Order: sequence, then C-alpha cells, then structure tokens
Amino acid sequence: MNINKAASFLLPLVFFLALSQEFVNGRPLILSLTRPKPDDAALFARWLVSQSSWGVLNTIASDMGGAPFGNVVSFSDGLPDKGRGIPYFYLTTLDPTARNALKDQRSSLTISEYAIGSCGKTDPENPSCAKITLIGKLKLLNGDPKETSFAQTALFTKHPEMKGWPKGHNFQIFKIEIEEIFMINWFGGPKPLTVDQYLQAKMDSRTAIA
Repeated sequence: MNINKAASFLLPLVFFLALSQEFVNGRPLILSLTRPKPDDAALFARWLVSQSSWGVLNTIASDMGGAPFGNVVSFSDGLPDKGRGIPYFYLTTLDPTARNALKDQRSSLTISEYAIGSCGKTDPENPSCAKITLIGKLKLLNGDPKETSFAQTALFTKHPEMKGWPKGHNFQIFKIEIEEIFMINWFGGPKPLTVDQYLQAKMDSRTAIA
C-alpha cells in the first residue's frame, strides 16, 4: 500500500474515532454513573465526589502566618461506581500540603463539576454547574490495615501513575475526616446537607439516574 492509499484509509478512521470519544480538557470523558437530579443533594454530592479525580485541597500554612494554602491534588474515594464518599490522597511532605496538615489538620477540598466535563459550555461559576467543598481535618492514614488497603486500591486504580512515583519521596496516604459540606448544584443557594446524609446516600444504578 503506497503512502497516498494509506493516508486515504487512515484519515477517515482517525476522524471517526475522534467523533466517537468525548473529551474534556484534552482527556477522555468517562462517567461511570449518570448525573443524579439536583434536588437529591446527598446523592448528587456523592456522585460528584466519586466521578471526580482531582480538586483544590486547602490547608493552613503556619509558615505563612496561618494563611490558607490551596493546592491542586489528585484523590479517590474508591472505584468510580463504588466510592465511599471519603477522599483519600497520596501526599509527600516535600510538598507544603502534607507538611501543613501534620501541623494543623484543618482543611477543605473543593471540587467542580466542570472538571469532569458534564457542564458542557456552562461557565464553572454558573450554579447549574455544581461545586462542592468538604470541610474537616486532613489526617495521615496509619491505623486500620483494611482502610489502608482500600485507600491504596482506590488511589492506584483511579491514578495508575501513582504506583511509579519515587519511593524516596515517602508518599503517604491521607484522608479528610469530613465535618461540614457546602454544595451548590442549582439556583437558590447552597443545599442543606449533613455529613450523615452524605455518607449514607446509596450509590448504585437504581438511584443514580438523571
């Protein structure tokens, strides 16, 4: 097959593949559960956390006079369709976030629906493009071996690259112990949502429907 014939065969194939795959910010858009209705605050919050892979993690920087320090951080609360709602992180003290948390555990994680690509062309600040902030304490995970195993599987499944991160950097698993939740997923202000309601919401194919 000469070059012209090869090109005439490959170009339509590449074009077809490009049309058949949705992308967000250059990455494939893969949602394992359908977007819930906005009026089910607990389920919507769990869906948003489970489908997200990164957010802005805020800690208190004592070496900056107690100023808030925001950092883009990868996380996982479990397999995309089986999340438990608790975000886990793989952090190193070479980065300020982990160092800050070991001195002052107060923290918050902010996630935008815009990052997972389900807002279309809507501006991220538009209330119909959901955002959630989980407020609590960022704690080093060094107790229950079952939780440690779950957290590691959750992180390495969603972020395979983490397995190869330098061992000498002493990465450790942290989690947010959630105390308060702030979420806007429609017009009318924040949705009333307790931590118990959030954690008890059932993530399954019967309830996660649009």
